[in-house]
Amino acid sequence: MTEEPDRPAPYRAPRQARSAATLARVLQAAEEIASSSGLGEMTITGVAERAGVSVGTIYRRFEDKEQLINALTERMLERREQYVAEQLRAAEPSLAGVLDAYAHALLQSFADSSRLFPELMHARGTRALDRGARTITEIHRLLLEAAGPYTDRIRRSDAETALDTVARAILGACFHDSLRPDSPAGDAARRRYADELSDMAVAYLLTSDRRRTAPG
Repeated sequence: MTEEPDRPAPYRAPRQARSAATLARVLQAAEEIASSSGLGEMTITGVAERAGVSVGTIYRRFEDKEQLINALTERMLERREQYVAEQLRAAEPSLAGVLDAYAHALLQSFADSSRLFPELMHARGTRALDRGARTITEIHRLLLEAAGPYTDRIRRSDAETALDTVARAILGACFHDSLRPDSPAGDAARRRYADELSDMAVAYLLTSDRRRTAPG
């Protein structure tokens, strides 16, 4: 069986707690540099200095800068999935509560990496888009799971399709907001926007379909 040609080469995963802590510092340093200066300015030497480790320590874990970027992308996407899952588990037990948690979690996760995330997706091309698609699929699954107990309140003719529409609409709005040069800044503005997105989603789900299939 041949290896997938577009699959990024895995970096050497740590086996000890001390090594894991060092790796976490390296990835945090890489994220800080890339977020402030861009991926083009991020170097192995700069990451080593920021993390307080030797260049050799990084090269023992990563073959090159591309592999470091792969690991950074994976870390960010996994963190996004975990954050959304945590927020949905803590949501108020209602349809509105789930959608409110979903909108706030997504908007916050995009805001945390508003500059870096799109650049990572662009830098890694198709492979990054494929990995990003897996994250979108997982976040979608989490929403459906959290909203499952409340689907009897949905007045659309197809509750699952309606939830899919809502999930994609909120995700698209959050992604667009992260790319806007004139996006409102500050936690208060972000919370208001998330509230508006969730209110819009709830209103849609609680409204009957306008277009009905005409009787044959």
